[in-house]
Amino acid sequence: MKTKLLVEQHFHGCYGVNFNKASVDDILYLAKNILKEGIGAIFPTLVTDSLKNTKRQIEVIKQASLKTTNEMAKICGVHLEGIFLNPEKKGIHDSEYFLAPTLENFKKIEDDFIKIVTLAPELTDNELFNYLSDKDIKIQAGHCLGSDLSKCNGTTHTFNAMGAITHKKSSTALSALINDDLYTEVIGDGVHVCDDALKLLFKVKQMNKILLISDCLPCTHSNIKEFEFAGSKIYFDGTKATSKDGTLAGSTKLLPDIIKILASKDLFSKQYISNSYDYHKFDLNGEIEWDEDFNIIKVTY
Repeated sequence: MKTKLLVEQHFHGCYGVNFNKASVDDILYLAKNILKEGIGAIFPTLVTDSLKNTKRQIEVIKQASLKTTNEMAKICGVHLEGIFLNPEKKGIHDSEYFLAPTLENFKKIEDDFIKIVTLAPELTDNELFNYLSDKDIKIQAGHCLGSDLSKCNGTTHTFNAMGAITHKKSSTALSALINDDLYTEVIGDGVHVCDDALKLLFKVKQMNKILLISDCLPCTHSNIKEFEFAGSKIYFDGTKATSKDGTLAGSTKLLPDIIKILASKDLFSKQYISNSYDYHKFDLNGEIEWDEDFNIIKVTY
């Protein structure tokens, strides 16, 4: 089977590289190696951090994008996951650095290389919604409790760190499932979302609105077992990575690993790969050839 190259719009690093701390050379190293794994376009994702470090790392990622070659994954822009979240659904993020999602606060870190912003819609003022929309920046609801997603383009790691589905009231996850205009990220690593919830999403949601992501961490495809991330010490036991109190910190699988997991459960569709191209309105040259067990045979770029 052949597919397009993969697009990773939500991940924090791999091969020991952490986008919140990485140098230009670190990011180029990652971009070169990740293309060999079939991932042709990436949106390095920044977790909540100080304004100073967030601004610095946006610039580092932007500079790396200017130095990529044809043998590297295309660096398409920054996914800003941190800062504008709801403390009640902070997950692994350090709420010490949270700011109200206002236009005034966004302008403190604004950069034309920010292409996706995850925020809590219930806390966001209309001025910021309108500004991001006018700039054609993708607005995604995540780490939140709000159910009014009408001003959003999508949801960030659906089911995780958001208002859960209940029959008694509307919620973020429920709105994500029933709103046909929304794209929905999902982590299909077998750890973050149970199989029944995945089946519900894949059954209810329009197939062309599902975005597979990894949300993977710097320890992914490395020998690292303990590391600092989002202000916490993270422990990787070989299956999942958590803080000392057991909070999940992201996945430890790359997208090809996740696709193999989903395919083994008969939950994968080639459509999911194409969706990212439609969402971001771009195309890439190259393709992946897979065997019947969804191991990558060859990557052409």
